[in-house]
Amino acid sequence: MGMAPTDAQLAWIASRHHAVLVTIRADGSPQTSNISYHLRDGVARVSVTSGRAKTHNLRRDPRGVLHVLGDSFWTYASLTVEASVGEVTQTSGDQSGRDLLEVYERITGQAHDDPQEFFSAMVAEQRLVLSLRVKSVVAQGLPD
Repeated sequence: MGMAPTDAQLAWIASRHHAVLVTIRADGSPQTSNISYHLRDGVARVSVTSGRAKTHNLRRDPRGVLHVLGDSFWTYASLTVEASVGEVTQTSGDQSGRDLLEVYERITGQAHDDPQEFFSAMVAEQRLVLSLRVKSVVAQGLPD
């Protein structure tokens, strides 16, 4: 059983951008995906495509685990999360597309050099933003 994350733990998690997302298949078995995320205010945001297994799984059952590794194998945070699945971007520059651009820029730490090209690609790929609200954490080697 995890505990609510401390501010120091959330700051450590926010300093990273790669994790493994574990979702639950319809048969109850786990499904894993390597993802990039941006954490702010206790919510990890992830760009995904509408047709992926993780998206289907979280639409059906919003429970998941976000597992973030540190620089050492024995440093990690395993976050219990509850997902909300955003809207698929439909037209270039719509709100979903702008949300996707924000996630991209927060993860990369830089502005995209051609936002219109980005918006078009997101529409073509049927992308959306997953919002993963952190419920609890089990961690090893993180600041208190």
